Amino acid sequence: MNREPDFLSTLRLEDTGASTRETILTGASHWSPGGRVFGGQVLAQCIVAAQSTIEGRAIHSVHGYFLRPGAIDVPITFGVERIHDGRSFATRRAQAYQNGVPIFSMIASFQTPDVGAEHQDPFPSDVPDPESLPSAASVLASIDHPTAQAWAERSIDMRHVDGSVYVDVQGARVAHQAVWFRVERDLPDDPALHRAVLAYASDLSLLEPIMRRHGMAWGTPGVKLASLDHAMWWHRDGRADDWVLYAQESPSAQGGRGLAFGRMFSRDGRLLATVAQEGMMRVPTAD
Repeated sequence: MNREPDFLSTLRLEDTGASTRETILTGASHWSPGGRVFGGQVLAQCIVAAQSTIEGRAIHSVHGYFLRPGAIDVPITFGVERIHDGRSFATRRAQAYQNGVPIFSMIASFQTPDVGAEHQDPFPSDVPDPESLPSAASVLASIDHPTAQAWAERSIDMRHVDGSVYVDVQGARVAHQAVWFRVERDLPDDPALHRAVLAYASDLSLLEPIMRRHGMAWGTPGVKLASLDHAMWWHRDGRADDWVLYAQESPSAQGGRGLAFGRMFSRDGRLLATVAQEGMMRVPTAD
């Protein structure tokens, strides 16, 4: 039985009122291993909450901190504060709360459409088509473990270019990787929704280059991972229900933390977004 409802339902927030300073919304969580709220979910929900207070402007950057683990069986309250509304840019602060305690905090900037100088990094060379790669569902479906089954049933199709790191590290132990992904259903023609879904997906695999470099898989006993902070910049509109290549690398790991960067490209080569994340990474030590 699929215990993970369509994650898109978590992005439909209920407006529950406003104070003199904040707009208040509430939302629910989908099932997640360990009973903890998936970080990409609460990030995407905060983006949707902040966007609800904006008209005619698209989100172009967000900087957030994961403060505490969230519980999937407790409703999440979102408070959005209007920090600034200028001629071209608007700024919002959004926080997610459970039981009156913040679990995630972010600040986001929105921009009116504009024109100017343009360039981008090139699409990575020699990347195989996603159709030629095994899906996460096919890799995980035969593993008799609740986490593997939940990940196999995700409504986002993920395909690792050089082998996954679910059970063991496939491929070379390098601090970079690439992953194709797309939502397995057609989404509405709403650019704001697609940007929120890209944010959701940005947290699914970004710490994996650190794991790959050190030969550690999600299934390695004793490995503990958690997102600490997250930054994302959207450059161009793209569709999350079409294939997106997520090229990732880690420049450093130290002190129980690791840093990773990611670039999201549309299949036709446009750079859609850039992501940065630092995560906690605690590894098993010999007795």
